[in-house]
Amino acid sequence: MNTYIYPQNLKAQAKLWLWNLKDLSIIGIVMLISVLAFAQIHFVLPLAATFLYAFLTIRLDDMSILDFIKKAVRFFITTQQYYEWRMR
Repeated sequence: MNTYIYPQNLKAQAKLWLWNLKDLSIIGIVMLISVLAFAQIHFVLPLAATFLYAFLTIRLDDMSILDFIKKAVRFFITTQQYYEWRMR
């Protein structure tokens, strides 16, 4: 008889260490470009932006700092707040 081991949540995104695999692949590609830019023209800004993105996308309890910032901007700035005032 075959025994199959399934994860607890089949709809969860794939994770590696503290990042989703999508974020980790973005970090890897951009880190490679940033290191090449730093080695060739001594331009530090892409490297700093890569480290900032890597820090903001650390995922704990299925929430990252970047997700929180996106939700806060959406709540406070981009979406319309609707209030309905009534007399009681």
